[in-house]
Amino acid sequence: MFRYPLGGMQSWSLQYMLGLKDLGHEVFFFEKYGYPDSCYDPVMEVMSNDCTYGVKECSAVLTEYGLGDNWCFVAYGDVYHGLSKNQVEQVFKTADVYLDMGAYGNWAEESAVVPIQVLIEGEPGYAQIKMMERAAKGNPLPPYHFYFTNGFNLGLPGNIAPTAGLEWGHLFHPVKTALFPVRPSVKGDPYTAIMNWRAQVPVEYNGRIYGQKDVEFMQFIDLPSMVSMPMEIALAGGAAAKDVPVDMIREHGWTVRNSRKATITFNAYRDYLSQSRGEFRVCKNIFVAMRVGWFSDVSAAYLASGRPVVAQETGFSDHLPTGRGLFAVNNPVEAAEALNEIESDYEKHSQGAREIACEFLESEKVMKRFMQRIGC
Repeated sequence: MFRYPLGGMQSWSLQYMLGLKDLGHEVFFFEKYGYPDSCYDPVMEVMSNDCTYGVKECSAVLTEYGLGDNWCFVAYGDVYHGLSKNQVEQVFKTADVYLDMGAYGNWAEESAVVPIQVLIEGEPGYAQIKMMERAAKGNPLPPYHFYFTNGFNLGLPGNIAPTAGLEWGHLFHPVKTALFPVRPSVKGDPYTAIMNWRAQVPVEYNGRIYGQKDVEFMQFIDLPSMVSMPMEIALAGGAAAKDVPVDMIREHGWTVRNSRKATITFNAYRDYLSQSRGEFRVCKNIFVAMRVGWFSDVSAAYLASGRPVVAQETGFSDHLPTGRGLFAVNNPVEAAEALNEIESDYEKHSQGAREIACEFLESEKVMKRFMQRIGC
């Protein structure tokens, strides 16, 4: 949230925190720099040790939602921003639950005193392969009392994704629907997607190489020529990303925007969703190939905004209703059919999108089920 302070990253963290806060819990957010030059300034477009931008933007967002005194970012050189080191240690000593959502042991020493420690992992399949690789090198993660994943099929009978020898609970990425009011949509607005072309390096498991969205997007490259509505992607790095074939994508009818500019703040992120007609989402190759049942936090926000979602199937249709406001597709023909179906009765599908978010993904509901599962 602080190291890469774009609107989508802020939103991802915020939804979990507000879900717990709405349940009456006192919530704190702590983050460390991780490694040198790990702080991104989206205005200057540089990575450095300077966390000034992230601290300013994220502290403002947390303050707006009642968490202004409940955060700490430890910058390079162990410089504490927000709560002091002593205050952080005191929070850990009095906490009931510690949720590791990507720190991967950075707070292991401080969190050792917390009676319930939980890992929430959002990269099903990929994360477990990396866990096994680290363990094979003698670098296992610290132990947790509970392990949760956003991949609802991981660990179920017949699923090919590895579990790294662990028992995984399941939870959807939550969304506080009140933060995403439904605004009128204009016919002719584009169907959009916010995406990284290649967020991680490919991994190998059981002799097969698993890749990222760059692998899956190519089968949908001709989708704009199959539909009448505009299709747009907001790519991480946009035209500045050297490994993204922006010209080729545009030649196939896509509008390409720079995701940094489109979603630079949390409010800009929400505006981008509400100015879209809906979402068309290509998923990471590993999620699709392993059918892990993953569903995006961004897609949840589109649904909450009353924006229908057409997403590449990862197995999520086993756990969420599809056909009204949400569609799972396997190929461009199915994607085109879904988009045309939405346009045939947009209001019905907009309402259906919002209803799915409220019933299945509402942050208070998701986090209540989660807390009950861990005994809190």
